[in-house]
Parts: sequence; C-alpha cells; structure tokens
Amino acid sequence: MTAIRIMLAGLVLWLAAATPSAAGSLANGTNAFRRGDYQTAARLLTPLAQRGDAQAQALLGFMYEYGRGVPQDFVIAAHWYRCAAEQGQPSAQYQLGLMYDKGHGVPRSAVIAYTWLNLAAAGARPPERDYYVRIRDAVASKLNNAQRDEGQWRSSTWAPLR
Repeated sequence: MTAIRIMLAGLVLWLAAATPSAAGSLANGTNAFRRGDYQTAARLLTPLAQRGDAQAQALLGFMYEYGRGVPQDFVIAAHWYRCAAEQGQPSAQYQLGLMYDKGHGVPRSAVIAYTWLNLAAAGARPPERDYYVRIRDAVASKLNNAQRDEGQWRSSTWAPLR
C-alpha cells in the first residue's frame, strides 16, 4: 500500500502542474478519482488521455492496472503508462518500469524495467525520488554489469516525445 500511496502522491503533484488549458477537465477527473468516483474519473480522463495529456494517461494507466472504474487490464495499463512515460512523466515511468519487472502487460525484462526506473528516479521530486531510487537499485541487483550498462546507456540516450 505504501508504494500505491507514493505513486498517487506523485500523480497528484504532476496533476497540479497541468497546463491551464487542460487544468479544468484534468482537475475534474482527478477530483472524481480522489472521491472514489472512478467511473466518472475514467469518463473525464479518457478523452484527455487520447489527446495526449500525460497526467491523464498516467492516472488512466493506474486505473486500468488496479481495475478502478474500468476493467483491470495490464496491457491497456501498460499502453497508457508508456504514452505518459514517453513524454517524460516520472510516475508513469516508474509504474511502467514495475510492469516490465513483473511482466504485467509487457514482456518481462529487468533491463527495460531498470531503464524506466532510472528515468523515473532522475525526474522525480522528493520524496518519490528516494523511493524510486530504492526500487531501481533493487531491480539493478538482478542485472549483471553488462545489463546494467545497457540500461544506463538506454536511459542516457532517451529523449521524451513531446
């Protein structure tokens, strides 16, 4: 549960920084989520996510991963996390990294998990950053030196799709 709370706190921080043009709709969807009205949250966030809003994509990914307001579906969750992660959204990068580590909705890969977790740790704000670093390092312990080097190379050459 602590990991979920930290991830939600990260999402709330990123949602608070949303652009003014999308802030009203995003705020309505986020507020519905916080109230536990997940079906309304999904209805409000889906069009934003489809239009490329990284914060909406990350939250929608979480909803699909845990089956809140939508049927649980790891493949769809990974899709939305990837959309947000590729835009540089740290909480989505973190969640996508965990999905690769577990093989949920994506092929299991510790190297790709490490890559996304490394990017998440680099872009996160405290206290999420410290937590992301611990998880990244736990995944790194599964890698040999060549695999860790590959993950670090992937991270250092990665650029967000904006």
